[in-house]
Amino acid sequence: MTPERMRIAVAQTEVTTDPGANGAAIRAAMRQAAEQGARLVHFGEGALSGYAGAAKPYYRGWRIDWAPVAAELRATMAVAAELGIWAVVGGNHRLSGDHWPHNSLWVINDRGELADRYDKRLVSHSEITGFYTPGDHVCTFEVDGFRFGCLLCIEVNFPELWLEQRELGVDCVLFSTYSEDPIFEVLARGHAAANGYWVSIAVPASCAAAGPSAVIGPHGYVLEHAGPDRPEVICVDLDRTDPELDIALNKARPWREIARVGDIYTTRRVDDFRSTDRTSI
Repeated sequence: MTPERMRIAVAQTEVTTDPGANGAAIRAAMRQAAEQGARLVHFGEGALSGYAGAAKPYYRGWRIDWAPVAAELRATMAVAAELGIWAVVGGNHRLSGDHWPHNSLWVINDRGELADRYDKRLVSHSEITGFYTPGDHVCTFEVDGFRFGCLLCIEVNFPELWLEQRELGVDCVLFSTYSEDPIFEVLARGHAAANGYWVSIAVPASCAAAGPSAVIGPHGYVLEHAGPDRPEVICVDLDRTDPELDIALNKARPWREIARVGDIYTTRRVDDFRSTDRTSI
């Protein structure tokens, strides 16, 4: 029997250029989420390692000390196992040699293992020319009968990536960003409503004034917002039985799949000169 409900948490943490401080904030948020019954906690872009950029002294010439990044990731994995909770955590993933890292989301399961990793595919102009190597794969995973997908930051601007999530049967897209552009929430709400799935938005506390972390329902409306001026953990139940979501989940989404196939339209088209003559009144 398919589970009808699952609780997730979105953690709006302080993200600095110090992996030690970031890791401590992440693990504290995980404990808060677990205390509130969440099975998965979602973090923003760069939450563990810090986000790259010219203004980040930690990333001087990409001579990164990867040891603290790895240490904090292992410590975070250990807490996930201790709490029995999944965590999706943003950070930079080291490649070999002189290759620039990936901008990634690590998927940590409730046994404290790295179950998967999403590497941002459609990176920005500044990222591709100075900071990051693009990824090449989609990432979905299942927790308690709910399927999750991952996307990052400017990927909100590419509808094909969000359609891909629907085609893969995703129930909730975990969207992490380091943006201060409030249009990102508008776009995410549109994708949620058009595709009939939940969207979790995780941003750092420093970006929250422009658009705080949130969970959006499959109807496109915000179910919960974090505060705009502080670190916070919010929890939301993904509830398939919520009557407010009945149309979005049980009527609109299935109907749109029928519409996309198109048979219902081809069998109802008619041979009528009033239809084929498109210049007549």
